[in-house]
Amino acid sequence: MGKIGVVGSINMDMTVKAERIPLKGETLKGEDLKYVPGGKGANQAVAMAKLGADVEMFGCVGGDAAGISLVKNLRKTGVETKSIKTIEGVPTGLAMITVGENDNTIIVVAGTNDHVDVDYINEVKDALLECEIVLLQHEIPQETVEYVIELCAANGVKAVLNPGPARPVKKEILEKVAYLTPNEHEAVILFGEDISFEDMMKKYPEKLVITQGSRGVSTCLKSGEIVLVPARKADVVDTTGAGDTLNGAFTVALMEGKNIEDALAFANVAAGLSTEKFGAQGGMPSYDEVKEAMGR
Repeated sequence: MGKIGVVGSINMDMTVKAERIPLKGETLKGEDLKYVPGGKGANQAVAMAKLGADVEMFGCVGGDAAGISLVKNLRKTGVETKSIKTIEGVPTGLAMITVGENDNTIIVVAGTNDHVDVDYINEVKDALLECEIVLLQHEIPQETVEYVIELCAANGVKAVLNPGPARPVKKEILEKVAYLTPNEHEAVILFGEDISFEDMMKKYPEKLVITQGSRGVSTCLKSGEIVLVPARKADVVDTTGAGDTLNGAFTVALMEGKNIEDALAFANVAAGLSTEKFGAQGGMPSYDEVKEAMGR
């Protein structure tokens, strides 16, 4: 299997549990404060490494304790980290997450993720173009995402864009990605409210994949048939990182040469398994665990 690259965010997640999500102006008693590795980019890289893929992470961290421990964690999970750049004097990205009633709210402070810029990409270009597939998200500057997608398209590398957090993407960029994986909210921001999900998917068969939380994930086949791959029933503990697991597992399955329906079935089971343990990366399953759950 070839190499997969991830260009994206590396964050420290500060997670606090409460009985529910606080209302505006309200103070609640929190418990169980944890600092866990996160960032959509790093999460997706770890998900793929845990599934046995050959993955390299491209991104930036600060010279602070968080940055040092995040790179160490990536390395420990089997992600190649040689291209990660340390930016002195800028804090490593941070996400503040409140978990309550099986849901969460998140505030993200970009920090060094804003330094994943075009200049940085040019520094790591050779390593990046050794990858067969490159996975991107929206927690780094927009122009970097566009630049990487154009670079991939020009060099025969497949780009997978997970367009979260939601923001619009230029039509010519959408044309150049191999796969696009928004959730329902992100899909509306990309394509507008006047078009149904079905029509969106018919416009981009076997390219646009819309994730729908507990309902599952849909795409349109080349034949024009819309398929919904249902979500696996899970005993949910923490949904943080489930979408990242899905994107990682989907990319690994594509790399293996699976067709899109089989790739989504594999990704759905991986995402379901990931919600049954605490933390974005802690619950991510191994390849054997996914295979075993699929066999059941």
